[in-house]
Amino acid sequence: MHDSKRESLSSGLGFLLVSAGCAVGLGNVWRFPYMVGQNGGALFVLFYILFLLVFGLPFMVAEFAVGRASRQSVVKAYAALRPDRPGFRAVGIAQACANWLLMMYYTTVAGWLLAYPAAMLSGRFDFSNPSGYFDAFIASPTRQTLFMAIACVIGFAICALGLRKGVEKVTKGMMALLFVILLGLCVYVLTLDGSAEGLRFYLRPSLDLPAGKGWADILEAALGQSFFTLSLGIGAMAIFGSYTSKERTLGGESLKIILIDTLVALLAGLVIFPACFAFNVRPDAGPSLIFTTLPSVFAQMQIGEVNLGPIVGTAFFIFLALAALTTIITVFENIVAMAMDSFGKSRTWAICLAAPGLLLLSLPCALGFNLLSRVHPLGGKSTILDFEDFLVSNIALPLGALAILVFCVSRRYWGWDNFLAEANAGEGLRLPRCFRFYMTWVLPALLLALFVLSLRAFFAN
Repeated sequence: MHDSKRESLSSGLGFLLVSAGCAVGLGNVWRFPYMVGQNGGALFVLFYILFLLVFGLPFMVAEFAVGRASRQSVVKAYAALRPDRPGFRAVGIAQACANWLLMMYYTTVAGWLLAYPAAMLSGRFDFSNPSGYFDAFIASPTRQTLFMAIACVIGFAICALGLRKGVEKVTKGMMALLFVILLGLCVYVLTLDGSAEGLRFYLRPSLDLPAGKGWADILEAALGQSFFTLSLGIGAMAIFGSYTSKERTLGGESLKIILIDTLVALLAGLVIFPACFAFNVRPDAGPSLIFTTLPSVFAQMQIGEVNLGPIVGTAFFIFLALAALTTIITVFENIVAMAMDSFGKSRTWAICLAAPGLLLLSLPCALGFNLLSRVHPLGGKSTILDFEDFLVSNIALPLGALAILVFCVSRRYWGWDNFLAEANAGEGLRLPRCFRFYMTWVLPALLLALFVLSLRAFFAN
């Protein structure tokens, strides 16, 4: 299966940070904080970490194994491992399409995160009316399209530099800067008067559930978040498995990536919740927490006569933008690699094909808040972004993950023995053979339950 001409990452550290860069994104820094705020704080965090280990870890190992064994992106990986089972080729194509669909709305949200620090640095951001700024921004088709395009251009420009000199080198630098900014914000926020109450909410589990929430709601939310944050099921991780060596076991490497991903999410919470409680702001504001609630918190931060709002706000949104861009760069790399694998063409050719296509496909989401605001694909007040996110989060991710799992454990396809040998190749944490029952029966049952519950919850709202 080894392709001597295929690009590879320069080191094990590169594999860890690039893969973590793919996992670290809006799920950590946007979705995780408001999910914690709405679902009881520390109790949700506890279940979330547990589900990451028992649910996310084996799925990540399976996706990496398919990529490393085949040395291909998912669009050709299944056929490379089992050419006599052509049915899975359609699965690979569907997962390839899901990468495009994810980026069709992810680039719009990334554009928001790029626009915020730009507005704060230029003095155009009104901290006294953050919701007014946000509403005016998304109502402008020109500004929405411009910043979405900037996110796309940054992603493809870095991919054009190559795997090692572009994707790996830049992602490493972004991840390092991300942690520096995040740690600096944590240190500052934890010195605020009243921050201790936020820490208790965030880190001390309580059996007092939020109003209107039951145990099933908390468990379902934690399970769903643990799955969403790692972006498993569409082959976004498999590509980096195809770029790495067999020196380390996939179980050990996956655990390290999950720990990095979780650390970013936890540190983001250490910034947000102490800050909210220090200024008497409710932490359960939902999706608007980042874009409208937190800027009003930053506006109140002062040392003497010095207003720290623009400084802290700019640093915070640069951190968010970095997290979003690492995901964009790594998923763009997957899209480019799939085009290269499918057509046997160069990286430059693949980018020239993918970049204009993705820009055009991203336009409906960017315009869904203004020119196309009357389009409600799911009824009610739903937007094009809501529809695309529903297709990825509620359909493509769980069904794609189930397909990868079945391919790895079923004797009709790749099979448990082949999967286990690939997962355990190298030094590090090994999956025990007795894990077979868990991955064959328990995990699919959990995933199907999550699939049904998420659909029920979505349409109930």
